Amino acid sequence: MTTSPAKGSSSSPAPALSGPGGRPALIIVFLCLADLMVVLDATIVNVALPSINSGLHMSQGDLQWVVNVYALMFGGFLILNGRLGDLFGRKRLLLAGVVLFTVSSAVNGLATDATVLIVGRGVQGLAGAMIAPAGLSIINTSFKDASLRTKALAAWGTIAAAGGALGLLLGGLLTASLSWHWIFFINIPVGAAVLLGSRFIPDSRVTEGDRSVDVVGAVSITGGLLLLVLALSNGESWGWTSARTLGAAAGTAVLLAVFVVASLRSRAPIVRFGIFRIRSLAVADLVLLMLTSGIFSMFFFSSLYLQGVLAYSPLRAGLAFLPAAIGVMVGATLAQPTVGRIGPIPVGTTGLALGAGGMLLLSRLPENGTYAGDLLPGLLMLSIGLGIAFVPVTLLATSGVPESDAGLASGLYQTVQEIGGAVGLAVLSAIAVRQATAELGGNPSPDTAAQLAAQVSGFRAAFAVGALLLLAGAVLFVALLRKRHVEAVLQEMTQPAEKEPKETAAEPA
Repeated sequence: MTTSPAKGSSSSPAPALSGPGGRPALIIVFLCLADLMVVLDATIVNVALPSINSGLHMSQGDLQWVVNVYALMFGGFLILNGRLGDLFGRKRLLLAGVVLFTVSSAVNGLATDATVLIVGRGVQGLAGAMIAPAGLSIINTSFKDASLRTKALAAWGTIAAAGGALGLLLGGLLTASLSWHWIFFINIPVGAAVLLGSRFIPDSRVTEGDRSVDVVGAVSITGGLLLLVLALSNGESWGWTSARTLGAAAGTAVLLAVFVVASLRSRAPIVRFGIFRIRSLAVADLVLLMLTSGIFSMFFFSSLYLQGVLAYSPLRAGLAFLPAAIGVMVGATLAQPTVGRIGPIPVGTTGLALGAGGMLLLSRLPENGTYAGDLLPGLLMLSIGLGIAFVPVTLLATSGVPESDAGLASGLYQTVQEIGGAVGLAVLSAIAVRQATAELGGNPSPDTAAQLAAQVSGFRAAFAVGALLLLAGAVLFVALLRKRHVEAVLQEMTQPAEKEPKETAAEPA
């Protein structure tokens, strides 16, 4: 079953942007500001959870949902929203998401009730799932100048990689210096700035071919992803073999099967499976799954080590991640020009290998360690590798596709990133718990020292498995990609800028 959008909704593609003028730079700034809100809010609440708990007197189950409902709504709606942006206008979707995100942030900051906060966080996640694919697809459809597009995608990838560390840092600073309410209020001026700068952002959409919407495919993929994220986010607390977890997993399998059948029968599917015949995109998404599964849990376990083992306060723990955020930016800055010179495959492989080395350093953390001597070296090595790897992975996952599929490619990229993080945290947390339990050897009443040793042993096991995931990503890069597979992306990166009439390039969107 499909429904067609109203006639007259088509518009011309975004103007080709080129040259060193101020407008391309402003587009990058405002799009990255919008994405920064989304990325930060995935982790910014983690440090503030104790303060939120004391302020709203929430149960442990409700407190968990403050984090999980954001991931649930964000991960569930990315692919659908990416395709809707292609059909109805990417800028329209972006700005609607920014308005919704800003308003829901204000509501969350003013919340005096747990239910209001949980619902508001869900709305934030939905809005984020509108902003992220729309912003990334605008970059890919607007910048015809290869160097500008590479810089824009590098900036976007840097935010994706550094956002976890920046969220923990900002959450600690705002909670300690003001109150937990300000982790939400901080989004209001950022959202207002994006809306004020929206006149610089061009619009584009699909104007040819079948523009109908596959309703069955849209409902089934969204429902399937919602249940998948739900199962991954709550599996540890529910129990991996509990009825709720198994029921969510079964529901995921059924809905995704319905989605595949509906997509194969539809004239205009939400996900056109032919897009995976683009080898560079398919491999990049697979590598991204390995990368995010191994990396993003690092922030979780490092934060536990800082506060549970080194006895850092939330503020001090947040500040401890500042070098990691800087390391990501350094890595991305190094990767951006290097990709154009030697290609994305060696750069991506180097970044993944460097990240794996950092994880291996972290897998040797002692119970009586120090931040500077034991944690920081691994964090720096890992973060620089992360920054290097994200640039070529982002380029390969979103470039070399038809303009009509830009939103779909962006939605797939963001969805894989979200699912990878959820899978990695679930799997590595289970490994850490299993290792800690085995370390205690069935001792019914271990002393504090034994508990601490078991906990750190669990962290070490999780970091070691994370290193293996990153190495697996590096192997996939080398084994599945050759230069001929990335030629389309390399051509896009080196093609000259298209010259447009001056009035067209300056025309407001």
